Amino acid sequence: MLIIDSGGVSRLAERSTRTLALIRALRAAELWPPVAPTVVLVESLQGHSGRDANTNRFLKTCLVEDIVSERIARRAAELRRRARRGSAVDAIVVALAEPGGVILTGDQADIGALAAHTDEVSVEAI
Repeated sequence: MLIIDSGGVSRLAERSTRTLALIRALRAAELWPPVAPTVVLVESLQGHSGRDANTNRFLKTCLVEDIVSERIARRAAELRRRARRGSAVDAIVVALAEPGGVILTGDQADIGALAAHTDEVSVEAI
């Protein structure tokens, strides 16, 4: 499973040949479509239809996870405590990737620190 944080959303929403090549590679690796937790939308969107057009277009290709269960919330809290860093949104992204998921992120330091306390979650910078 591929999980994306706000940095991943921003990067993959770009309309460029580099991004298209990355998306094609993710599809070839059977890591498509990505999961975008709704909490990530808070960090990714500006609340303005014109400025959010590319992001909204991209989000239509994602699986938007709209419910954060109590189990995921508690696991995210535990990850934040153990890592001693990262936002609540970062921790939720990492908790959703367990077990064995991949996270595309623009914040490799915080996401990596959280993922270090998980069950085989890998982090890829984007």
